[in-house]
Amino acid sequence: QVRLVESGGGFAQPGGSLRLSCEASGFSFNNYTIGWFRQAPGKERQGVSCIGPTGKVIITHNSVKGRFTLSRDNAKNTAYLQMNSLKTEDTGVYYCSADFRPICTSGADYWGQGIQVTVSS
Repeated sequence: QVRLVESGGGFAQPGGSLRLSCEASGFSFNNYTIGWFRQAPGKERQGVSCIGPTGKVIITHNSVKGRFTLSRDNAKNTAYLQMNSLKTEDTGVYYCSADFRPICTSGADYWGQGIQVTVSS
């Protein structure tokens, strides 16, 4: 019943932009910290950014600081990751997470299925 469904991924050129969406259902979205993580082939899952229930950004990874923006619309049970100035090293599978705790870790309560982002010239 709990669902986190990512969308908006795909292909972008270096310097381009993509907006990922994470639509949630089956739980009280507005009580959960929402995170975005990513995983490149052969690498560990990496935290990108997390946002608290009221819209306060908890943390943003240094590698995306100034380029990625995390936001949420509680009325729509949806979180967004706006990705600008994309680099080839941003390529990977991006996952949405939900955690009842006010933290940003890989131990989140719920996870989406992941969505591919490919940045290439």
